[in-house]
Amino acid sequence: MTSGVVLITGASSGLGAEMARQFAALGYDLALCARRTERLDALAEEIRRTSGRRVETAALDVTDADAVPAVFTRFADSFGTLDRVVVNAGLGKGAPLGTGRADANRETAMTNFVGALAQCEAAVEVFRRQGRGHLVVISSISALRGMRKSMTTYAATKAGVAALAEGLRSERIPGLDVSVVYPGYIRSEMNEHVQQKTRFMVDTPTGVRAVVAAIEARRVKAYVPAWPWAPIARLMRVLPLSVVRKLT
Repeated sequence: MTSGVVLITGASSGLGAEMARQFAALGYDLALCARRTERLDALAEEIRRTSGRRVETAALDVTDADAVPAVFTRFADSFGTLDRVVVNAGLGKGAPLGTGRADANRETAMTNFVGALAQCEAAVEVFRRQGRGHLVVISSISALRGMRKSMTTYAATKAGVAALAEGLRSERIPGLDVSVVYPGYIRSEMNEHVQQKTRFMVDTPTGVRAVVAAIEARRVKAYVPAWPWAPIARLMRVLPLSVVRKLT
């Protein structure tokens, strides 16, 4: 069994909750945070019961610039270490630009990018202090190109967090590993409102197994599940936008 402490943000539902279950099954203790504490605490109790792992929780809105470092530091002090931080909290809201829903786009930008920046700041501060750590940023396959309509802002934020991670990796901070994971279409609460059949969509446990495997391997960059998203990612970087629209 593996041992260590993994902090996951946005852990009350979707990919975050399933990552918590799967990391616990691998032998990790967990520091879980999210805005919805009722669901978070229920998840923590489930994991304690099924895995016997230590699980601590905290309420956290990642757009609260003061709360993020406070919560991360409190977890680090309580466990004595943070081995890995998964920057996962995010929103999927959005509307075509210029259609009167600037509020939805702004909320997504604040959560997905500004909130991710706060998490990276807090995590790397802990890791610098420890002299080691693994920062994981959950991006999206949509980050590879500009997306249209309601996906425009979301995709831009996910490209932004990938660039943050790459900048940190370029800095070559001693003891710090940085991974960016680009999930393809994984069914979760964020996309459960999508009624039509989506090509290449996988269920949450299957998709998260691929995410967790990439994280465990400390991959610098991972498109998951690898099939079909690794070859699609290569194509998306070079194809004209008129073709990209048909793939996404």
